[in-house]
Amino acid sequence: MQLQALTPDELVSNFSLLDDWEARYSYVIDLGKYLPTFPDSEKNEQNIVRGCTSQVWLIPGKADPGRISFKADSDAHIVRGLIAILTAVYDGKTKETVRAFDITAFFESLGLADHLSPNRRSGFFAMVSRIKALAE
Repeated sequence: MQLQALTPDELVSNFSLLDDWEARYSYVIDLGKYLPTFPDSEKNEQNIVRGCTSQVWLIPGKADPGRISFKADSDAHIVRGLIAILTAVYDGKTKETVRAFDITAFFESLGLADHLSPNRRSGFFAMVSRIKALAE
């Protein structure tokens, strides 16, 4: 599966088909299995995303001018799934799209806001901030 090929609308639709939080949680973890390989050499202090309970590393990728690209990884399965969601939403998109996208409303539409711990939510939005910084 290509994460970039998933649209935010498709993610919302996929999540709406899942009846309970346990199924959604499993889906998030499954999405994380499709992350591109992250180089071990980049798992260093410089690339750590601050504000995450788990270890999260994020690096810019190569993108066409006016677009953003990134790779990220985590030592936690659920966080890898959240990274996959952010990859589907932001990677390869124009900087204007990244800046304009209402990630808070999107996050709530997936039903994640009510089921992730405050620390996980905080970490999710720390990743969003780092990604949006790439769009500046």
